[in-house]
Amino acid sequence: MRFSGPWTHRDVSANGTRLHIAEMLPAGGTAFAARPPLALLVHGFGGIWWTMRGLLEPLAAAGYHAVALDLRGHGDSDKPPRGYDAWTLAADVTNLIRALGHTEAVLVGHGEGGYLGWTAAYRRPRAVRALVAVSSPHPLAMRSQCLRSRAQRAAVLPDLTFDQIPRAAERRLLADNAAYIENVTRSHGGYAWTGSEDFAETARVLRVAMQIPKVAHLTLESRRWMFRSQFRPDGRDYRRSVGGQLEHQVLSIGGEQDTFVLPGTIARSKKFAPATRQVMLPGVGHYAPMEDPAGLARQIIEFAADLPQ
Repeated sequence: MRFSGPWTHRDVSANGTRLHIAEMLPAGGTAFAARPPLALLVHGFGGIWWTMRGLLEPLAAAGYHAVALDLRGHGDSDKPPRGYDAWTLAADVTNLIRALGHTEAVLVGHGEGGYLGWTAAYRRPRAVRALVAVSSPHPLAMRSQCLRSRAQRAAVLPDLTFDQIPRAAERRLLADNAAYIENVTRSHGGYAWTGSEDFAETARVLRVAMQIPKVAHLTLESRRWMFRSQFRPDGRDYRRSVGGQLEHQVLSIGGEQDTFVLPGTIARSKKFAPATRQVMLPGVGHYAPMEDPAGLARQIIEFAADLPQ
């Protein structure tokens, strides 16, 4: 999974776990001298660092230390049997910020990576300078809309409930050389992208990544915690911990053609984070970091330039 490019690969120990990252620095910069600000990119369900690769070069050109990671259980990172609850995964992210030699980061999370970004902003607010949540509403906004909106419930719950079935969900992910991950990406992607050569390459990489030993099971473990914790004390504690108003600046990005996370759900995040700027990208589905990385990077750079010092 360590594809070559203008980036550099290395392993970093954070929160007791070895995490693989791909990184780019501004021209003439180093990770330990003159410390440019950090932009940390967190992939979503079924992804690896590679799904965020299109943001590395433009963010580095804008003066950022741009880093995309493989979350634990994915890609070339460690695959321990435990630690797939939101708190532990978010701690991996915030500890990685420190391990990279920074005290804070502009955190960019897509899908479930955004879910971890929201969690990190509440749990370690000083480590998150600002949050860019891509197709990832506030966790309680998503929960509320799944209860209120038939359309949002129909988009999310069928797969999420099936994923709770032991072994059957893993078999579905791995059947026919992980064809499911290609099919679900096509169904939620924008029309123009899913017919392109870039999509074909993306599907090939995601299918290979899903077939790495243990990945299918561990990918599902985080989804199982999200669902099952709703009925347990740890879920009640989690909702309490993210239930207040967040003071951070938030850029909430959605795709106009996203059939998985609907625009009304994204809009409800402002209730929990008043300093939220919402942007809908035209012609884009659920996968903005892959479908329109240049447009997404431009939005991130403009948003970060306006942040208070």
